[in-house]
Amino acid sequence: MSSAAIEEFAQILIREVRDAAVRSCDKEFGPMGPTAKGLRWKKAGPEGVVEAVARAVVPDCVDAVLFRLLNAIDNGDLQLSFKDRAGGTIDLEKEGKGELAGWYMMTDGWRGKYAKERFVDDFADSE
Repeated sequence: MSSAAIEEFAQILIREVRDAAVRSCDKEFGPMGPTAKGLRWKKAGPEGVVEAVARAVVPDCVDAVLFRLLNAIDNGDLQLSFKDRAGGTIDLEKEGKGELAGWYMMTDGWRGKYAKERFVDDFADSE
C-alpha cells in the first residue's frame, strides 16, 4: 500500500506532467490553426491521418516516458525525493518500494485514479 505522500506525488505527476503534456500536444492542431510543431507533424502524412494518429500515439508516448522515469527511480538509477504539502520529504525509491512504475501503469493504478486525459489500459483485458 502506498503512503499519503506517494499518492500526493502521483496526483501531481498525473495532473502537472502527464495530463498537461497530452493537452499541450493536442493543442498543436488546435482551433487557432496548427503551431510550427503541428505543421511539421502534418507534413508527416496525409491530411487528417496525422491528427488521428497523434491522438492515439501521444498519450502512449507520454505514458512510456513516465513509466521509464518511475522505473529508473524504482531501480535506484535516478535518486529523487519528494517534498509534500505538509513539508515532509520522502525518498521516492524507498517509500515507493520499487513499485512506482507498476502503480502508474497497472489497471486501477494512478492513471485510472487521477488522469483526466485519455489513456489506454493495455492490461485491462489480461485478467
